[in-house]
Amino acid sequence: MTYETIRIEIDTRQVATVTLARAEKHNAMDAVMIAELTAAAERLSKDDDVRVVVLEAEGKTFCAGGDLGWMRDQADKDRQGKMEEAMTLARMLGLWNALPKPLIGRVHGAAYGGGLGLICVCDIVIAEDTTRFALTETRLGLIPATIGPFVVGRLGEAFARQVFFNAKPFDAAFLSRAGVVARSCPSEQLDAFVEEEVTALLQCAPGAVAEAKALCRALASADPVAAAELSASALADRWETEETRHGIAAFFAREEPSWRSG
Repeated sequence: MTYETIRIEIDTRQVATVTLARAEKHNAMDAVMIAELTAAAERLSKDDDVRVVVLEAEGKTFCAGGDLGWMRDQADKDRQGKMEEAMTLARMLGLWNALPKPLIGRVHGAAYGGGLGLICVCDIVIAEDTTRFALTETRLGLIPATIGPFVVGRLGEAFARQVFFNAKPFDAAFLSRAGVVARSCPSEQLDAFVEEEVTALLQCAPGAVAEAKALCRALASADPVAAAELSASALADRWETEETRHGIAAFFAREEPSWRSG
């Protein structure tokens, strides 16, 4: 597939890098980018040759949120049209959130509105310590509704209430305290920190990583009793996989499992 607003590159280690490529528009999301990000998530989810995904952006800004032209088009739609457009964005974010591969966000410059939504569907976020963030929708009389479930889900209600409706900018340190940013660093260390996370993930069994991520998401909304049963069932299922049998056998034989051969 040919993309207009993003790029996808897959290296020999099975690491896919997805780059937002509307630098001249500060990588603001329009209908084309949303559609392409949707298609990319669907493609990468099914690609057994991809083990880790890195989401990054070119230019000075990670993502400025919604493109003004796209927002203007939404304003001209009727209520049903507005809801359909919102659900299109929600579906894209949902696909990335449920991606059965670890997703690392490489964040720099600034991320506003929908850009923060993209960050909140990443599993591990590495951000420049000077990155600026904001949910500015209320300054336009709007609300951060479509990205809301992902943002509040990651920040938690207490942190979300501090930034969700006052449009005040905040920094990577705030998101670190909220647990969204795993590490913040000077720009010259950004690639090294991302590579450190990639390297760690490539040491792990890809099937186990996918199932552990799915379990983590399920446990986040489960009550303790249901969570215990869910966890036990997931572990029992994993014990029966060929990947686990191979990993355990390699451990006792003091050999490297096949997924570390690279």
